[in-house]
Amino acid sequence: MDNKTGHWIDDENSIPIPDGRCFLLDTNVLLHDADCLTSFEENNIILTVEVLEELDRFKRGNDEKARNARRVIRTIDSLRDGKSLSKGADLPGGGKLYITVKNYAEYLPKGMDRSIMDNRILSVACALEKGGGDVEFITKDINARVKADALGIKTNDYLNRKVNFDQLYHGYSEHIVPDAAIDDFYQGSPVELEAELKPNECVLLQGMGNPKHTARGIFRAESGFVEPLKHADSHPWGLKARNLHQQFALELLMRPDIKLVTMLGQAGTGKTLLALAVGLHLVAEEKRYRRIMVSRPIMPLGNDIGYLPGSKDEKLTSWMQPVTDNLQYLVDPKMENTSDKVQYLYDTGVVEAEAVTYIRGRSLPKLFIIIDEAQNLTPHEVKTVVSRAGEDAKVILTGDAFQIDNPYLDASSNGLTYVVERFKDQPIHGHITLAKSERSELASLAADLL
Repeated sequence: MDNKTGHWIDDENSIPIPDGRCFLLDTNVLLHDADCLTSFEENNIILTVEVLEELDRFKRGNDEKARNARRVIRTIDSLRDGKSLSKGADLPGGGKLYITVKNYAEYLPKGMDRSIMDNRILSVACALEKGGGDVEFITKDINARVKADALGIKTNDYLNRKVNFDQLYHGYSEHIVPDAAIDDFYQGSPVELEAELKPNECVLLQGMGNPKHTARGIFRAESGFVEPLKHADSHPWGLKARNLHQQFALELLMRPDIKLVTMLGQAGTGKTLLALAVGLHLVAEEKRYRRIMVSRPIMPLGNDIGYLPGSKDEKLTSWMQPVTDNLQYLVDPKMENTSDKVQYLYDTGVVEAEAVTYIRGRSLPKLFIIIDEAQNLTPHEVKTVVSRAGEDAKVILTGDAFQIDNPYLDASSNGLTYVVERFKDQPIHGHITLAKSERSELASLAADLL
């Protein structure tokens, strides 16, 4: 690269690269966030022809990756505006988008397979590095980042829409107050705390003189006070909370003014069971919602169920089995003749199963919507689901940030933790992190030890 002109000078087919920082993007970044081309401010973005070819392969279908691929392709086409992409098209943030079709495989060290697409993308970064360019390779593929680092290339994950999981909002806090304040609290007097609390944050008050003298409350942003819980001791559909965090969860699930509830927790903490029990109570008994819509991401062979035989309901049977297991327990804890009872809930419309893929485009008013295993959704997919909620609907997102099946998501970048972070200051949202497994002693030990 000629540092004075900012152009490649090895031959006439090379692309001009301006001075300044350049980001070489992997395909998975574009598929993860279709708006990523606007996320790099005044810096330059480089895409290779291999990335375009991968986008072309992904664009066919109805899943989120296909939609993102089509959207990115349309965005790239709109940026041309009569300009050559090989010479750079202006980006909204002030940088330029460059697409290179030149083969830079000769810049790879001997031993690297030049037929592998990721390696050919990395070869462009190698060429830029050798030419004196300031380039950083951005990918959500951990192995690709490792290879880039081994080649001496600056590399990073796509950090937009990523949260600090270690500092993620837990949804509850403990506070020491005078014993008299707790006595007054039980008499109906709200408590005002000096601490900075989030809307609908669950609170455990402990007596200053006696730590065992406690009270449970919820912070209400509109009043600025901690108020007593109203629903923590309720038994929706016969289910009783087994620990403090489950009591907080019941409070959030039962309150009609909280339209979005997020629940994080390891296996066996009761996330799905609590949500289904409250849903059955509010739909079948109180008639507050028309029905429960329950959905889970379909991960193993892509976000579609078309390859499975049978009708949509038959296709969903296997993927919804964990939900069915919870429904069987709720209709009869002794697990006797539960299949007919659960089928009755589906046949009468109390419960509806739906694949996340097919929620897009629907309007869902007055439904109690449960999205289980939401940690396997991208932030954009969660946005698609939550934005489908119509008037008087309630959305519950449950999941375990440490059990992620999507290869390009982690505890900090999945849709569930992203929603927790972005909605924590909103009065219509409530969150709780469930810490204790209640499934069985074996399940609890497995979650802790394994």
